Amino acid sequence: MSESRGTPRKVIITCAVTGAIHTPSMSPHLPITPEEIADSAVAAAEAGAAILHLHARDPRDGRPDQSPEAFARFLPRVKQRTGAVINLTTGGAPYMTVEERVRPAASFRPEVASLNMGSMNFGLFPMLDRFKEFRHPWEAETLENSRDLVFRNTFRDIEYVLRTLGDSGTRFEFECYDTSHLYNLAHFLGRGLVKPPLFIQTVFGILGGIGPHPEDVMHMKRTADRLFGDQYRWSVLGAGRNQLPIAAQAAAMGANVRVGLEDSLWIGPGRLADSNAQQVRKVRQIVEGLGLGIATPDEAREILSLKGADRVGF
Repeated sequence: MSESRGTPRKVIITCAVTGAIHTPSMSPHLPITPEEIADSAVAAAEAGAAILHLHARDPRDGRPDQSPEAFARFLPRVKQRTGAVINLTTGGAPYMTVEERVRPAASFRPEVASLNMGSMNFGLFPMLDRFKEFRHPWEAETLENSRDLVFRNTFRDIEYVLRTLGDSGTRFEFECYDTSHLYNLAHFLGRGLVKPPLFIQTVFGILGGIGPHPEDVMHMKRTADRLFGDQYRWSVLGAGRNQLPIAAQAAAMGANVRVGLEDSLWIGPGRLADSNAQQVRKVRQIVEGLGLGIATPDEAREILSLKGADRVGF
């Protein structure tokens, strides 16, 4: 959106509430149960998040759960308690099939669904250097197995998600972890399978994707500008300790921002965040310190041309 005289540009804050990367033993504040996910999501919205990006977990051991039944345990609660845009993952966890990953979004037809735009190595094993004790056997096993993990998102997989959700009016958060993913998105735009405005989430700092250097952020922005011009809306996600520095840099360059315990467990050096809302408040402070405004959910709907909360399936 252009900034008129006296009117600050509005920044969309997305909060990714729990994800599938971090495991329960890493932080006591990671939402696991349906009640915790719902409460944490609502608090993040109250703190200023216009979009809530949601995954589900098995409440018994915190394992990622991509069954529609798991999402049904908290989606109505979140919708009843907040007007925020709800964004459902089709990424699930990197070891799941695309058919498994798309089921919640196909069932509930959200306003937004995430969509990963390319296959990649997805190395989570460095977290074993920081975290040594785990309550559940699956945690360390999953991290160790990521040494040999390819997060599969082939052209067939991407087209499958696009066509499965195509008639529902759901739009996409296109997650781009490297330059090639932007080119993959341009391919689908050229074929008419996606339509602008494209909501492009550039992801920095995952081992296997592009790095977190300021030049990496600028390179992704330059590439997206060249490929998409005014047909896209930019957002950034910095993993781990990169979350807030990248948000600050990119917000000053015209980006929207994403925070949340899916992407980082931290609020400062060596300090675990006590909630998603704390991270939202921190990034809001940064954004407003730049003289920018915070988009409301309805403003986010207008910016991204969303269908509205009255047309979802939950």
